[in-house]
Amino acid sequence: MLSVSTKTFISLKHNPKFYGERASLALGNNLTIYIYMEYGGGGSGEDHHDASSEGQRRKKRYHRHTANQIQRLEGMFKECPHPDEKQRLQLSRELGLAPRQIKFWFQNRRTQMKAQHERADNCALRAENDKIRCENIAIREALRNVICPSCGGPPVNEDSYFDEQKLRMENAQLKEELDRVSSIAAKYIGRPISQLPPVQPIPISSLDLSMGSFGGQGISGPSLDLDLLPGSSSNLPTLPFQPACLSDMDKSLMTDIAATAMEELLRLLQTNEPLWMKSPTDGRDVLNLESYERNFPRANANLKNPHVRIEASRDSCVVIMNGLALVDMFMDSNKWVELFPTIVSMARNIETISSGMMGSHSGSLQLMYEELQVLSPLVPTREFYFLRYCQQIEQGSWAIVDVSYDFSRDNQFASQYRSHRLPSGCLIQDMPNGYSKVTWVEHVEIEDKAPTHRLYRDLIHSGMAFGAQRWLATLKRMCERLACLMVTGTSTTRDLGGVIPSPDGKRSMMKLAQRMVNNFCASISTSNGHRWTTLSGLNEVGVRVTVHKSTDPGQPNGVVLSAATTIWLPISPQNVFNFFKDERTRPQWDVLSNGNAVQEVAHIANGSHPGNCISVLRAFNTSQNNMLILQESCMDSSGSLVVYCPVDLPAINIAMSGEDPSYIPLLPSGFTISPDGRPDQGDGASTSSSTHGNMGRSGGSLITVAFQILVSSLPSAKLNLESVTTVNNLIGTTVQQIKAALNCPSS
Repeated sequence: MLSVSTKTFISLKHNPKFYGERASLALGNNLTIYIYMEYGGGGSGEDHHDASSEGQRRKKRYHRHTANQIQRLEGMFKECPHPDEKQRLQLSRELGLAPRQIKFWFQNRRTQMKAQHERADNCALRAENDKIRCENIAIREALRNVICPSCGGPPVNEDSYFDEQKLRMENAQLKEELDRVSSIAAKYIGRPISQLPPVQPIPISSLDLSMGSFGGQGISGPSLDLDLLPGSSSNLPTLPFQPACLSDMDKSLMTDIAATAMEELLRLLQTNEPLWMKSPTDGRDVLNLESYERNFPRANANLKNPHVRIEASRDSCVVIMNGLALVDMFMDSNKWVELFPTIVSMARNIETISSGMMGSHSGSLQLMYEELQVLSPLVPTREFYFLRYCQQIEQGSWAIVDVSYDFSRDNQFASQYRSHRLPSGCLIQDMPNGYSKVTWVEHVEIEDKAPTHRLYRDLIHSGMAFGAQRWLATLKRMCERLACLMVTGTSTTRDLGGVIPSPDGKRSMMKLAQRMVNNFCASISTSNGHRWTTLSGLNEVGVRVTVHKSTDPGQPNGVVLSAATTIWLPISPQNVFNFFKDERTRPQWDVLSNGNAVQEVAHIANGSHPGNCISVLRAFNTSQNNMLILQESCMDSSGSLVVYCPVDLPAINIAMSGEDPSYIPLLPSGFTISPDGRPDQGDGASTSSSTHGNMGRSGGSLITVAFQILVSSLPSAKLNLESVTTVNNLIGTTVQQIKAALNCPSS
């Protein structure tokens, strides 16, 4: 029971309205007790105003409870801390107290109990805080005194591989600086400066897994040291050459080159014959090289290189995206890669020469680097250092031009370029209802220093592999996918099991599937970050393997083995795509399903073509009931993809509920299908009902089969022979089953 000391004075204004009321006394810690008071004596308002009776104020009387009353109240409080009015009336009759006194006592007792609990909690938290502080001090002291068990020295903070890479980058920068200073000094003294002796590179253990390595002879141990590469989806890709800081003279020269290239591009976009001629075979626009050289003479045009090929193409289409959005995506290197994941393996904005006018992209000039790919390890990437210049032609019309920028010949990296982009780009014109008409020109010079693989020779030399038709087909399909992503309704979702409850769940699933496709495209790229080793035994192409260390949050941590091979089938790409897309035929090629049938439990359409969709598949009669298969299939006139990845049920539920799927680990596998570039010979290889451009005109299909396997969850693990044999057998069995199901010869 709280009591008020006799030394505590409560000054209340002498007013009759306080008679029989309660007063509050603040005790600190946000606690207040309530005191029941009565005023003794009579009186009236006249006595109050009488100066002679000022000393006869009413005396306040405090009611103190007896021991029996307190004992009875405490017992009642233990049984019921919140008595109702009926219980309070009964207590007042038993104890001879007013009901209001009973009410105030219980209020004060609850306040006291709350204060005791808070003090106890504070003491416990303080003790726990002191314990954690002591543990933290002990851990810091232990880390300060730790030693390396092998050498006895202090530990290395970072992975040795990344230390080595950092030293390599610093070495390249120092060598570049030395070359630049030497070239400047040579101009003043009239002779070249003697270079320092070349620094020998740090040896990296590697093994060429050729035919002799798998003959069962001469294998000394179970460990194979392939080059261990960093993750392929790093946020900051390493460029093969990082140019030095640009001077004002360089920027002025770049501006002039970009302006001249823009004039040439506009003429290429707006002029037809005789500059562009129609192909008699497929009706495509073909550049008349003689007319081009007359209209756009070049200084070194007479120096013909027999190994240089010209690839030029032009095409146009309508896409479901407005012009401003397209310009914004084209001028952002990260969005550029996301928009063309099957073509652009890497892009980076090296330096912004001009940022545009009035907050728009008109007048923006950038120096960029990019690598373009065909989704097969048999085709090397094309590297470009180029200028990208954007200009608004008129209201609702923009032009974007790309043109290669040649670095000085005394630069050690100048001779490495094999691809040169002549003025290329697109014209974007706004149309009603948020659509845009895009006219694309692709014009490059390619120096074939190595012969093109025979499987892809026709496709590449015909201009279909990197031509304007492929760029526009991919752009149209990706714009349709983005439009489906922005749709808030569920009309594009066929939910067969009630597993996608909301539009947020649909968007989350689409983002997860897009990341899966991007990961798959990066895994089979021949970019600078990949070094492929050929295994023999499957066919003349062989199985190509590469190993990298995965540390990204969206991938399983550890060592990942990627393996791929490419085969040719005398079947149209449309029929091959239908075979892989149909869940009813999946047991015929999916080795990991053990012949079990699958059922589609969710379907999200992401394009106008019925084959462009995302599916969630469930396998029947399997021991892993908590695993589902996420699959995305996409198709356009340049080719198609079928990418899939096993995902456990809790992770799928996270995406389907609309949460962020960025940290769901994915290790996708799949197929890429492209036309072989040969004309249809009428042997039944392609269907006459196909309406998908090159997909229907092609006489056969080039299929790349790719798998990814997590070799070990330890980043420092070695690749063993068993893992290589497993993936080699997996691809070999898959290829044999595909050929058997499609009635193709096995050889």
